[in-house]
Amino acid sequence: QLPLVESGGGLVQVGESLNLTCDVSGFSLDTYSIGWFRQAPGKEREGGSCISSRGGSKYYTTSADSVKGRFTIFADTATNTVSLQILSLKPEDTGMYYCAAAPTRYYCSINSYEYDTWGQGTEVVVSD
Repeated sequence: QLPLVESGGGLVQVGESLNLTCDVSGFSLDTYSIGWFRQAPGKEREGGSCISSRGGSKYYTTSADSVKGRFTIFADTATNTVSLQILSLKPEDTGMYYCAAAPTRYYCSINSYEYDTWGQGTEVVVSD
């Protein structure tokens, strides 16, 4: 089994919402931060949102300025998943979405170089 598995991508219409899910069963959310990144066709990978445990049910989250207000990241320890909710999808949201794990706690960043384990990605296509 792969350590990180993304799902939930697909073809959606402009303005719709989408939930992407990352199965993080191979990691403990107590000791790893999880980030969501995306790569548009022909462009470099960019950070979206990340989440890091602060103990119990408390988490630190942050998102790139370009997606704040539309991206929400949350963890579900019961299912060992970290999900990314994307609201009001735009054509420029089209791309491959990846989740990744970093051995950090309390804080996380959306700098990809801090993440050492990556999923294979799930594709999102936004059609207008």
